[in-house]
Amino acid sequence: MQGIQDTIAAIATAPGVGAIGVIRLSGAAAITIADTIFKGKKLANQQSHTLHFGHIIAPNEKGEETIVDEVVISIFRNPKSYTGEDVVEISGHGSPLVLNSILNTALQAGARLALPGEFTQRAFFNGKIDLTQAEAVADLIAANSTAAQQTALKQLRGGFSEDLKQLREKLIHFTAMVELELDFSEEDVEFADRSALQQLVAQLKEKVTALLQSFRLGNVIKNGVSVAIIGKPNAGKSTLLNALLNEERAIVSDIAGTTRDTIEEILNINGVLFRLIDTAGIREHSMDAIENQGIERSKQNAAKAHIILLLTDAVEANDDDSFHWLEPYREKIIRVRNKVDLLQTSETDPSTQTLSISAKEKTGIETLKQLMYQHAIGNHLQTENTIITNARHQEALQHTLQSLLDIEQAMSQQVSGELLALDIRRCLYFLGSITGNIELDRDILGAIFSQFCIGK
Repeated sequence: MQGIQDTIAAIATAPGVGAIGVIRLSGAAAITIADTIFKGKKLANQQSHTLHFGHIIAPNEKGEETIVDEVVISIFRNPKSYTGEDVVEISGHGSPLVLNSILNTALQAGARLALPGEFTQRAFFNGKIDLTQAEAVADLIAANSTAAQQTALKQLRGGFSEDLKQLREKLIHFTAMVELELDFSEEDVEFADRSALQQLVAQLKEKVTALLQSFRLGNVIKNGVSVAIIGKPNAGKSTLLNALLNEERAIVSDIAGTTRDTIEEILNINGVLFRLIDTAGIREHSMDAIENQGIERSKQNAAKAHIILLLTDAVEANDDDSFHWLEPYREKIIRVRNKVDLLQTSETDPSTQTLSISAKEKTGIETLKQLMYQHAIGNHLQTENTIITNARHQEALQHTLQSLLDIEQAMSQQVSGELLALDIRRCLYFLGSITGNIELDRDILGAIFSQFCIGK
């Protein structure tokens, strides 16, 4: 990592014009550099967690002091700061020109421009947060729904880390006992209770499996729920899309086959994003080459979607044979019968587990939204269970689970304590790689923190 001892600086607020903007400095010389460019109280004499009004000054072409901006400076002394180092935050007016002028003044005074994610990276190296919490910072910044926000906040508070810590501590204890046996191998003593280790491995397998299973939900929370609206031409798919969005997004026509390409829009239901995909109508033996391409895309979208809204026309006789290709995806299908306003029927049909709606009249739409939410999320967000959203964590947990299976097999075959210790160490390695409790490859850390914005 470039210059861990350097004092770094960057604009910490988003690009664009705003009322205020913040320039952040972190490092051993942060307060000294700030004192050099600040006209007001001497910052080196001030206590941590205090605010100070004054001016940022810089020399002009003649070497004379000129005022760059009127600012408020916040001081956070180590170790009680975000990075664990001395941190200074300069709050100035939110003009990009002004903020860049303040930043350039700090750089000329001895600071270095921060790399993407370098402030959070320093917090990690200084033990302020572990790697899962650092990744949660990035997830929180990128959160585009309430569910994603809450999941990231829980990880940032250390919920996932605490789960992993408990798993590792129990395994470390057994590793110590097994390796102690190796020191007394000639005495043929057994310090590690093998039956207790078997029970622990079974508990760990259950916990790791639950975490792995949560990744599907976590991926949905992070990236949204894809919903393919599938049906015959003129079943009302585009009208349903418009009703769900409560706006005229798709062209609606009585002419069958109006929608020939997919239309994708975002809908927020109870803080979770649903990506609605209006697809071309499915019908057999179309002679239109363009329509056939649209139908093929509809089938591809149905295969990839988390939820399939299978829309039928209440007025027409159902022809289930047209959708026999959906059989492999029946677990993710929600059957919806449209145009029931023409029949004056009830909203739901319990006998067929089909929701009856009128997309045109917008009846049954709120019921459909809640059904979609329950199908995708259920009550999982109301629990305190940890939800995995990161693909790197998933991969490490998969390796952890395989290592636990190897430990079980080793004990069933009564292998030597030396080989058993190797299996336990491998399991500890993969658990530790999630939180950064081991020496991780610098390229891995670089890839993680490079996804951050520069001011974080």
